[in-house]
Amino acid sequence: MKDVQIDIRINSVTYDELSAKEQQLINAAKDATKNSYAPYSHFSVGAAALLDNDVIVTGSNQENAAYPSGICAERTTLFYANSQYPDSAVRALAVAAWTEGDFLETPIPPCGACRQVLLETEKRFGTTMRILLFGKKEIYVMEGVKNLLPLSFTTEYLAK
Repeated sequence: MKDVQIDIRINSVTYDELSAKEQQLINAAKDATKNSYAPYSHFSVGAAALLDNDVIVTGSNQENAAYPSGICAERTTLFYANSQYPDSAVRALAVAAWTEGDFLETPIPPCGACRQVLLETEKRFGTTMRILLFGKKEIYVMEGVKNLLPLSFTTEYLAK
């Protein structure tokens, strides 16, 4: 048996330690939670993407009574960014969640499907995305989706 260790790097920072642009991105993600449609879970998620043309686009989760028909905030944001700004890479993505009348104390991680879409977005543009996950007590910051999805399914596996 061989033991394999995979290292990931996540920094925990406070809001005040972020750059002004990162604070703006976090604020946009928090504001986007207001546009969430979450009548079933009452769990509103907002995301904001900073593109390489300095445009910030936002999205929120959208639920449906047929649960699989809904979509997460991260995918809403990235799909919108890719469709409206197809030549602009995503430099950073911020995510925030609101439930029971307040933002979460700890950062919310993206689901598996969203992690795969983030990975594909990096691949599409050949860049590494900075990811900021907001929590009231701390904010997780990481460089690249590989820190969220260390064992990634990529096109390398599809090559013949």
